[in-house]
Amino acid sequence: MSERVTPLEWSSRGDGYRKALKYMVGRMKGNIHTYRTPWEKLNEAGVDGIEWHSMVVIGGRPGTGKTLIKDQIIREGFKLNKGQNIRVLEFTLEMVSEKARLREFCSVAQKSYKYLCNSDKEEGALKVEDLEKCRDYAIEASKYPVDEIEMPPSIAEFEVTIEKYLNQYATVEDGKKIYSNTVITLDHSILIKGINKQELLYELGETCTKLKRKYPIIFIILSQLNRAVEAPERNEDGKYGNYILESDLFGADALLQHADLVIGINRPKMKFINFYGPERFIIEDNSVLVFHFIKCRNGDTRMSFFRAKYKTMEIEEMETPPRHIVAKRSK
Repeated sequence: MSERVTPLEWSSRGDGYRKALKYMVGRMKGNIHTYRTPWEKLNEAGVDGIEWHSMVVIGGRPGTGKTLIKDQIIREGFKLNKGQNIRVLEFTLEMVSEKARLREFCSVAQKSYKYLCNSDKEEGALKVEDLEKCRDYAIEASKYPVDEIEMPPSIAEFEVTIEKYLNQYATVEDGKKIYSNTVITLDHSILIKGINKQELLYELGETCTKLKRKYPIIFIILSQLNRAVEAPERNEDGKYGNYILESDLFGADALLQHADLVIGINRPKMKFINFYGPERFIIEDNSVLVFHFIKCRNGDTRMSFFRAKYKTMEIEEMETPPRHIVAKRSK
């Protein structure tokens, strides 16, 4: 006997119009906000920030700064988005919490990781005043509602944990459940438990979409790139192949269709690229990052330049570099 199939529910398109108009009025009156990030270039690629009920995918090679970007979005988010009733749930599957917090202290103290571990020969021994600065920051930052999960979940565990989290911190007003605006990060998409990674990513995308429709969530998913980006011809000066493309994301088809914002990160000097892309942007040093806004569902695709301050674990915006002009040969 075939399995009994339950019909799907439908709603009038008029409901969609009413919700859209309500959203517009809320934005106009300043009652509805997006989640602003520390960088105007990223905010402009979205809708003055990242809209709630959305999914962001950040892809890049190891060492390009994906985790730095995610950490800074969280670290500065509470001050940039006051009054939005924000919580954060981080699935930190790749790095233990204490190491991640040490990296955070680098930004606070403006000192290197090695210095904070009392092992930087150039800067010398860790000073009491820097330790106190980190302690004071930790006391203040601990007041923010940020929670972590370090055990790799299955897709089912990922879903039920998020549902439990949202419901646990919900409040009730006039008989209606009000959920906290919640940023959920996943620091490595393929560390979710599962055997077939491609199939797993499809399930992850579908699960995130189901949850973001139901709750005021922003997912920030970090992803690796396919090995195609390592091809020597893609790392020659002045080639279109220098750019991070949507097909470069690991499991691109699985994640792209569900994501609202997709950012491909490149660090050209890692591959000895001096003149980036057909425009031949001059890459000064190893700190230059290129953000390729591959998909912006409600914004504009673009390419922007940033600088990584790896010593203090920060990312900052920079001006678009000048171009290297190739002189034309005379006939």
